Amino acid sequence: MQRIRVWDLPTRLFHWALVACVITLVVTGNIGGNLMTWHMRAGYAVLVLLAFRLVWGLVGGYWSRFATFVPTPARLWAYVKGTPTGTPVLGHNPLGALSVLALLTVLGAQVATGLVSDDEIAFSGPLITFVSSATSALATTYHKQYGKLLLLALVVLHVCAIIFYQRVKKQRLVAAMLSGDHEVEGSVQAQASADGLGARGLAAAIFAVCVAAVWWLVNLAP
Repeated sequence: MQRIRVWDLPTRLFHWALVACVITLVVTGNIGGNLMTWHMRAGYAVLVLLAFRLVWGLVGGYWSRFATFVPTPARLWAYVKGTPTGTPVLGHNPLGALSVLALLTVLGAQVATGLVSDDEIAFSGPLITFVSSATSALATTYHKQYGKLLLLALVVLHVCAIIFYQRVKKQRLVAAMLSGDHEVEGSVQAQASADGLGARGLAAAIFAVCVAAVWWLVNLAP
């Protein structure tokens, strides 16, 4: 049995911070009222995290890069048929990768529509002055109805998939996202993700730039 570093610390922090933000968004969005201030703040945090993950998906640890885990049609079909080829996949499997991409895309759409939404009660997006009232109305409808339900459905699907792999396939996905390591049997030759001080310093710098960019964006309106 050997342990291989799959999820670098920045990726793990991103994951659990995103979980916390999504829970905050769901709770505050459903309660409304004065909690909409925190709903907005959580939305900004998600935007920062998504921007970070986009960049980190290009320069981060090996298994966190889009080029590594986004499946080709051939890989996806082979996995569905149960005949995977090539080196062992220690990060997201092809179906898991599609689930992650779907979640990130829907979250991005939620944040984008939230920035120009107006519920005419307790919330008005910071960029609402840059769009027409018709566009804002469409964004608000998507944000409060379709996008919300789609996001919840994907979250439930994601959680069910984790439980399935944990219980049926005996893959400790949650433990791996906590420790960063996967346990594999035998002498599997697989590349580990870089997770030293240099990588973490780069991640901190990228995160700081993302925070500054989001701050600039949400303060564009006069």
